[in-house]
Amino acid sequence: MQYSIGVEYALHCLVYLIDIPPDSTIGIKELSAFQGVSETYLSKIFSKLTKAGIVSSVPGAKGGYKLAKSPDDISFWDVVEAVEGATPIFQCKNIIENGYLYRDNRDKSYSACSTGSSSCTINLVMLEAEDTMRHFLRGKSLTWLNEELDRVLPPRNRQETRAFFAKDSM
Repeated sequence: MQYSIGVEYALHCLVYLIDIPPDSTIGIKELSAFQGVSETYLSKIFSKLTKAGIVSSVPGAKGGYKLAKSPDDISFWDVVEAVEGATPIFQCKNIIENGYLYRDNRDKSYSACSTGSSSCTINLVMLEAEDTMRHFLRGKSLTWLNEELDRVLPPRNRQETRAFFAKDSM
């Protein structure tokens, strides 16, 4: 399982939006220049973030993006789901029916992965693992990320990042 790099770009860009003044925005042009990624690619990510209600788009010459809600209310999982979609990571294909014991069985009343009372053990384990990961990522917010970056990065890096976006948001 692997998330696209879009999730990482989204999280990095969202943390930059935390410190801008309430009436300011940051444009895709500035975000893409800072990240070293194309405007087109980042626009696609921000389109998904907008659709998910994580950011709001402000049109016009001074337009750009800002957080649509408090960074406390935006979890890593919200970002993952916005960028990657809501499709479960593991999707049981009921391959047991292709196995030796079942391939010639004309009685299809039994399905190891049915939605009824009987479920595939493998599917149940994978769904539980995904639920554990989802729960963990829901516990990490943009506020947490911002505080963690303040803790682990050199203060100069954080100051220079904030200064870069402050000059463009004025």
